[in-house]
Amino acid sequence: MLEEAKARTQRLQDSMQQRGIARAIFTDEASIAYLAGFWGYLGIEFGRPTMLVVEAESAPTIITPLMESEMVGAMTWVDQIQVWEDVGPRSWQAALGAALGNKAADIWIERNHIPALVRNYLDEAFPNARFQDISPVLGAQRVIKSPLEIEIMKQAGQIAGAMMAAAHDSLAEGAPEYESALAVIQAGSRKAASFLTDSGWEAFVSPMIHNLQILQSGAQTSMVHRRASVRRYQRFDPVYFCFCNMAQFKQYKLGFDRLFHISDVTHEAQRVQEAAIAAQQAAIAAIRPGVLAEDVAAAAGAVYQERGFETGYRTGRSIGVSYLEAPELKAGDKTVLQPGMTFAVDGGISLDGATAGRIGDSIVVTESGCEYLTDYPRQILLSKG
Repeated sequence: MLEEAKARTQRLQDSMQQRGIARAIFTDEASIAYLAGFWGYLGIEFGRPTMLVVEAESAPTIITPLMESEMVGAMTWVDQIQVWEDVGPRSWQAALGAALGNKAADIWIERNHIPALVRNYLDEAFPNARFQDISPVLGAQRVIKSPLEIEIMKQAGQIAGAMMAAAHDSLAEGAPEYESALAVIQAGSRKAASFLTDSGWEAFVSPMIHNLQILQSGAQTSMVHRRASVRRYQRFDPVYFCFCNMAQFKQYKLGFDRLFHISDVTHEAQRVQEAAIAAQQAAIAAIRPGVLAEDVAAAAGAVYQERGFETGYRTGRSIGVSYLEAPELKAGDKTVLQPGMTFAVDGGISLDGATAGRIGDSIVVTESGCEYLTDYPRQILLSKG
């Protein structure tokens, strides 16, 4: 992984030289992980900045708190690590200012991912600087995934599959939502652990599945992104599991979700869910090199219209080290699909309360079409208990 991260940084440096960009500051955790191979567990939002300064023609520099520097040094390939302390002259502002120099005319930042405390410092310290956005340069590089990235995402797909099977097994009349969430965490963590070793860089990769489980059931199924509660399942309840903030491995995030029904399903609920599945499958069938991103969304839209539904959901989004990357499968996005692109592809209908249809999978575009990264039956799913 670290050799690939180093090669990615060299590719970025080549692009920066071609564009006349002297240096860039990366503050997004996903970008730092992609380029330097490490990530923290507190984040800049906690008020403890870790940053990566990439020079076009010399070695990059990591700026990180002293208390985290030992772990950072063991995880990254970057040699130059500037530590900062909470008190005294060795502040992160001093370290960043030294890295940028006193005559920074153009400062390249991740415009949509730079925290206020860092931007405020830059505005005050460099009042005459022009702020430019480095995100499109790195974003273009991240669109096509390497074979190593795809392999990691396939492992993440297997982890997600174990999570979904545990979710399915947990469903029964009278069972509480939170027990399903616990079952998902345990199954996913155990599967992730099976891919890891306790040596080298992998020793710093935690197998633990975390974040709050997105789970909606019964009359609250249409409340998208609601978290698991103490509510108990009842007969005919739809139960929706979304793993989009949990199905991840080695910093690579997938999209994956399914809708189940407790014991049985009503005719209307079945009609809505079958429409969502059909729309998703139409979109996936349309994915192949040369197709426009918006045409994939149009394929799903035709199914919704044919079956008498409207949807406000996008059909899909690019996935990788960030939860949301470019391009997106939606009207107006004219990106031409290429092999190596990865997407979460969804079918989604929300009517009211308990009436909803949902399904989501992750795929990778291949030379002839696409391949699933996630797998679980794509049909009406009933509880086993």
